[in-house]
Amino acid sequence: MKIDLTGKIALVTGSNAGIGRAIAIALAAGGAKVGVNCLRNVAQGEETVAAIRAAGGEAVLVQADVTDAAEIDRLVSEVERTFGGTVDILVNNAGHLVKRQPNIDMTEELYQQIMDVNLKSTVFMCKRVLPGMKAKGAGRIINMSSVAAHNGGGPGSSIYAASKAAVSAYSKGLAKEAASSGITVNLVSPGFIGNTMFHSTFTTDEARKATVAGIPLQREGTPEDVAGAVLYLASDLASYLTGETIEINGGMMMR
Repeated sequence: MKIDLTGKIALVTGSNAGIGRAIAIALAAGGAKVGVNCLRNVAQGEETVAAIRAAGGEAVLVQADVTDAAEIDRLVSEVERTFGGTVDILVNNAGHLVKRQPNIDMTEELYQQIMDVNLKSTVFMCKRVLPGMKAKGAGRIINMSSVAAHNGGGPGSSIYAASKAAVSAYSKGLAKEAASSGITVNLVSPGFIGNTMFHSTFTTDEARKATVAGIPLQREGTPEDVAGAVLYLASDLASYLTGETIEINGGMMMR
């Protein structure tokens, strides 16, 4: 069965590079019109849009801060206005460790930053698109968890891990609320995914090699590995799946 998202409007937060870019490109290749979002790096966002258009797809870039409810409203409104309809597929990819910090040194400001970018952004993006999906009686929401939500994460990332665990619990609750309206809510939970700013910033080469050595499939994941799972969840193939998590970690953590 071919995945066909023709006529669907998708919005992927944090899609200027890395996993978000791969997801946006995959959804566009499936036929969806894609809203690309970035916070700061507009040039990268334009590269994502250019890649989609070069392959014959439709995309628009909207720079917006998804930790701000007013900015979320502007983001969604601009994407819907551009494509002439309401969002059918929402992928809450935006998220960040922000900084590795032991709990003994955790500040209220850093705690709030981490919770806002991971949990608040997810909650209020979902809130903004739900009315349009309910009116249609259909919709796909895919949220981003992490292997850290299960194992507490690496050094100095306990609050990040907690925020991702909260995203997982929230998504299950939302899945129950939205099911009667024909809306599915699922999660993808990446493990060690290479070619991303996350590991370029926070992971040493030594830690990278040690981690890969413990992965049964003996390699890092790729952004495209994550995008494939998202594409499945966004499609009719996953129409009877909600409140579930797809673990994308090469076997490093089996549940």
